[in-house]
Amino acid sequence: MRRFLLGWKRLGYARRWSAHIVNYADDFVICCKGRAEDAMDAMRGMMEQLRLTVNDDKTHLCQIPQERFDFLGYTLGRCYSRETGRAYIGTRPSQKSIKRMVESITRETDRCRTLLDAEFVVGRLNRKLTGWANYFCLGPVSPAYRAINSHVTQRLRRWLCKKHKVSGTGLARYPDQYLYEQLGLVNLPARTHDLPWAKA
Repeated sequence: MRRFLLGWKRLGYARRWSAHIVNYADDFVICCKGRAEDAMDAMRGMMEQLRLTVNDDKTHLCQIPQERFDFLGYTLGRCYSRETGRAYIGTRPSQKSIKRMVESITRETDRCRTLLDAEFVVGRLNRKLTGWANYFCLGPVSPAYRAINSHVTQRLRRWLCKKHKVSGTGLARYPDQYLYEQLGLVNLPARTHDLPWAKA
């Protein structure tokens, strides 16, 4: 990958098409002001010479701001300010990232784990929630935080009902206040108070 990045600059592609590469490990995006098709062809040609494989399923052209694309767990594209309604180019957690987190929470609160202590389960959930929120803290994250928070409270409440053989949804016996204050569950929406752009 390093050879590709160096070659891109030495061959003058960055200057010729204002085509700058943003990469992490072997994942990268080429940001162009124009001539994106030429940049794509040049990239494929270089990769072939370097005997590197291009993942065709993840490789495509995208015109911003009309379209969006996912990179490193974020969706990049047009966003709108909730306060002013103005459009801007920004980031938000991708739907795939939210789905993976939801699936992880579901596994942690599976009924087969009811023999575990509530403190242990909540501790594992908190580590996942905190790590996820620490990474996904850029852009308007409030909708994603609310979606994950709703899922984790519902799943933990259901898990507690199974563990203690309580019928119903458990909302009366295990309200949000109990989950947050007694069990110490992380409240994701509360974290956005320190993120001025989170509610955009």
